Amino acid sequence: MKRFPEEEPKRVVDTREELRREVRKKSDRRLKARREGDRSLLFGLGMYGLVGWAVAIPTLIGIAIGVWIDTNWPSRYSWTLMLLFVGVVLGCFNAWYWVERERRDL
Repeated sequence: MKRFPEEEPKRVVDTREELRREVRKKSDRRLKARREGDRSLLFGLGMYGLVGWAVAIPTLIGIAIGVWIDTNWPSRYSWTLMLLFVGVVLGCFNAWYWVERERRDL
């Protein structure tokens, strides 16, 4: 017995709508990529540079503050090492944010 479209289970209709949305999203992404053209080598190097600086700047700031604290208020703990670690962690989160943002834009 053949079903009429209005008799189809809701789950099948939802699945079809999800498939349509996914196909439309991928199609829009391809059209956008064609309009923008190929990403050049310079764009790739720029992204590497952005990620590198996103990690390097917080790390260097953490080291500088740690050295300043260690010279002004000596203690048995190395503030330089602790703030180096904090800077690297913040830098990694910062780099992740920029890469994720660029991925979403693609």
